[in-house]
Amino acid sequence: MKQIDETEFAEFVVARMDSLRGLAYLTCGNWQTAEDAVSTALSKLYVRWTKTTNPYAYASRIVIHAVIDETRRPWRRERVASHVLPDLPVPDRADSVDEKLRVRAALMQVPRGQRAVLVLRYYEELSVQETAEILGRSTGTVKSQTARGLSALRAALAAQDKHGAKQKVSVR
Repeated sequence: MKQIDETEFAEFVVARMDSLRGLAYLTCGNWQTAEDAVSTALSKLYVRWTKTTNPYAYASRIVIHAVIDETRRPWRRERVASHVLPDLPVPDRADSVDEKLRVRAALMQVPRGQRAVLVLRYYEELSVQETAEILGRSTGTVKSQTARGLSALRAALAAQDKHGAKQKVSVR
């Protein structure tokens, strides 16, 4: 494959990897199987890259077929004959997921500028100065947007609590 074609292929992979993974996951419901299917699809696409007119459609079709083929493999039907290893309890993280969804929903109610500041400051863990540079704002504006954004987020979470949410979240 020529250098130009390899560069185009690499750009395609970067641009479409998440979409292909999502397609595979929605098809099979298992992230490991989805990763295997995408890997198989991309290796087959690489071989046919110069001959394919619509690479995403081709890759999507291969992903679907790879997922189906993977579930047909004989080793998928094997069962463990012994119970030598005991089942280890896995902590239930459903509450954590619920809480993340609740905070995300409340965050979507915060005005965009304040939301951007909150995400950069608390999710990306950037300093006031770094946040100001990224957003092209003064540090004073970032500080005031942070304070207002936290107030708006707390108000949105409190409103959710009034309407049936299970527990309060401290935002800090």
